Amino acid sequence: MVRFLYSFTKIISMATTKSTTGNGETARNNNAQNNTTNSDNNAAGNTVKNPDEWTTGGEEMTGAQHSYLKTLSDEAGVEMDETLNKAEASKRIDELQHKTGRGLDNKQ
Repeated sequence: MVRFLYSFTKIISMATTKSTTGNGETARNNNAQNNTTNSDNNAAGNTVKNPDEWTTGGEEMTGAQHSYLKTLSDEAGVEMDETLNKAEASKRIDELQHKTGRGLDNKQ
């Protein structure tokens, strides 16, 4: 009876961890592979994507971008362009950080 319960519990455990992709891999194995891939990408610096490649780059800049861009523009003594989209704002922030020196120590 104990052996039966052990086997039954093991079968139920295996059945509940099956991936929904239907390829026979367990969700646990898929998660382990995904975590490894994400760690490899982070270690390689692949977490920074070129603003020109952003799918939402053409949208209006975010509130945080607007606020930071305003601060950097004031410090650099330049006029802030209110019409920039997300991607353009990101590039302008990078330019002004180099000009002012602000925020560069966080990017290295």
